[in-house]
Amino acid sequence: MEIASYAIEAAVQETHWWFVGRRRLFEKELRRMGFDNSHAVLDVGTSTGTNLALLRDMGFRRVTGLDMSEEAIVFCASKGLGPVDLGDACAMPFNDESFDLVLATDVIEHLDDDRAGLREISRVLTPDGKVLITVPAFPSLWGLQDRVSNHKRRYRVASLLDAVSCSGLKPITHYHFNYLLFVPIWLARRLIDVFKPSVQHEGQVNNPAINWILSKIFDIDTSLAPHLGMPFGVSILLICERK
Repeated sequence: MEIASYAIEAAVQETHWWFVGRRRLFEKELRRMGFDNSHAVLDVGTSTGTNLALLRDMGFRRVTGLDMSEEAIVFCASKGLGPVDLGDACAMPFNDESFDLVLATDVIEHLDDDRAGLREISRVLTPDGKVLITVPAFPSLWGLQDRVSNHKRRYRVASLLDAVSCSGLKPITHYHFNYLLFVPIWLARRLIDVFKPSVQHEGQVNNPAINWILSKIFDIDTSLAPHLGMPFGVSILLICERK
């Protein structure tokens, strides 16, 4: 991710509808999995620490972060979140079967070789462990945020399941989320591409009223998403275990 984006993300992630709603969704899924503070957890691609803060607030104590950006690690350290190791998701500096739970949320789309990263996740996962993965969906939604985040791709469900299945992992469940805002986000990204406003991050396109409205919509969306099986959405959530 571009360095300027780290500062913007760190500034908005506590209140922005997307980050707040996504954390609520992750918390629900993690609680369904039944993990507790005795389990070892790895957050791959910590960015500025939103997952690390969530895990801390949920009571997890054996948490390790990994990021290849020194800037991201500095942001996490400034918030008292850690430890965060410097390293490549495709060659992680951890022993085999080190973690009971791995989070790779909006990470593998950054990798040149996403299957190599998924194989590494499988390698460090314990035999009874679980992985929570999210990725951006639908190439037609490609826009400003993909560019500033240095994404390599957006996924369709079939391509994601194929990559996971070829990497030593077995999908348990998957679904699209952020489907209610799919059309508005598609339209906003097209308008940004046409008019090129002076924004560096989509998190800047916001105000308190918009944030409140979108928060309510996103709460409804993520509450229903695991049950509806919608055929489209801005993102895909996938839970896996080792084969």
